[in-house]
Amino acid sequence: MLHWTNRPRRFAAAALAAGLAVLLTGCLLTPGKFAASLDLRKSGAFTYKYDGEIHLLALSKLAQMGQGMGSDEYVEESCYDDETFEERDCTAEEKAEHRKAWDEGASARKAKKEQDAAAMRAMLGGIDPADPAAAEELAARLRRQVGWNRVDYKGDGLFDVSFALTGKLDHDFLFPTFEGFPMANFFVTATRRTGGAVRVDAPGFGPQAGGNPFQSMMMGGMMAGAAEAAAADAADAAASEGANDDSDPAEAMPQLPTVDGTFTITTDGDILANNTDEGASVGATGKTLTWQINVRTKQAPTALIKID
Repeated sequence: MLHWTNRPRRFAAAALAAGLAVLLTGCLLTPGKFAASLDLRKSGAFTYKYDGEIHLLALSKLAQMGQGMGSDEYVEESCYDDETFEERDCTAEEKAEHRKAWDEGASARKAKKEQDAAAMRAMLGGIDPADPAAAEELAARLRRQVGWNRVDYKGDGLFDVSFALTGKLDHDFLFPTFEGFPMANFFVTATRRTGGAVRVDAPGFGPQAGGNPFQSMMMGGMMAGAAEAAAADAADAAASEGANDDSDPAEAMPQLPTVDGTFTITTDGDILANNTDEGASVGATGKTLTWQINVRTKQAPTALIKID
């Protein structure tokens, strides 16, 4: 029996689409180089500061790649021998069958593309990541929120920001929050407990920038598979057409910022628990906890502090 199958780039597109879905449902925001601090007083007063980079994955090259691989250009399919699994020339009848199947799937592909685009816009509060003005529109939204003193867009989904907010911790605190975003992962949370304690967690400063380790492994496998399939496709095209293309498909993969920063908590309260390497130091402003955040970070920072 003889059969045909899609070219490797179809698998690359599917892997990339799956990878994009995993990223956007798990870790929309990641830190880059930064310095963050939380000052927490017994009175309940607090000041949180963040100076540095924030990367928005939906505005990175990953979105551009997804759009490119969503192209509706027909790609001729390959045929294989069912017994030897060797590639062979397709017959005219098979080519016609392939093209017919492709044409019949046009409406489904269009609907899927529109559905994905709508989901992306909904996740970004109505902002279209394909719009060249999307990044500045998002920056403008942030600048009108209290605390965002500076928001500069550096390109490829990367923002350089300066944030500072002072208030009273009579409610839970989350950072960052973007107006209009239905969901996003948080770098730092401070949660009030009965009995006068505050639980501080910094999931965004942990391994894989707060992402699920299994999710990160899945994403890595998908990206590697997509790059390998794309490379195989390029090699196949070069061999059949005599082309000499030195481009590396891996170069098109999104380059996420390297996480490198510090997170510091200062307080005059009682530190009941924390996971720093060296514990608290004591100074003029009270006790200080410090975490160095980088690719070697094994645990997300956490502390339990009694302020009442």
